[in-house]
Amino acid sequence: MTRSVWGLALAGVTAAVLTGCSVEEAICSDGEYPVMTVGGTGSACVANDEEPPKGYVRYPEGKVPEHVGDKWDTYWDTHTVDENGKIIDAPGEGE
Repeated sequence: MTRSVWGLALAGVTAAVLTGCSVEEAICSDGEYPVMTVGGTGSACVANDEEPPKGYVRYPEGKVPEHVGDKWDTYWDTHTVDENGKIIDAPGEGE
């Protein structure tokens, strides 16, 4: 029985690799981009043809999270931007 379970698991991983599926969860869906709250660690996804809602901004160029848990996703857990766009420690961090 154990051999069957491992075989099925291996087959699933192989199928995902061969079909180009990623096991990483994307931050936003196709047709959207991520935005962050000014002065906080909140985030949202916005349609590509829309501007960020009030209180949100685009992530700084080159520092945009793409997948849950990636380098920039974890970075923005402890950092944010102020009203001038300067990167700062998030509230409650670094105190």
